[in-house]
Amino acid sequence: MRYVAAYLLAVLGGNDSPNSKDLKKILDSVGIETDEERLKKVISELSGKNIEDVIAQGSSKLASMPAGGAVPVAASAGSAAPAAGGAAPAAEEKKEEKKEESDESDDDMGFGLFD
Repeated sequence: MRYVAAYLLAVLGGNDSPNSKDLKKILDSVGIETDEERLKKVISELSGKNIEDVIAQGSSKLASMPAGGAVPVAASAGSAAPAAGGAAPAAEEKKEEKKEESDESDDDMGFGLFD
């Protein structure tokens, strides 16, 4: 994906047919090591093609794929709630306790976000 992104950045910058040197320069500027085989593969697949057409073809393929779905359990959970009545508050307290424990366990990992 990084090679495709570098290729797209090069094209966006005005280079209609970027070569491996151009892509290496982009990737090196952000500290990414390059794999020659993958770099050559991306260049060979995209060279000579109009990027807007490639993106349009990819978008149409993605549009035909299903993504996600509805959760059928939601309807049955609503009808069961009145029958449970007094048990619902106890369940909520247990959930809150579990959330607090999971937050505390993250502190024990030994590193922080900005370390």
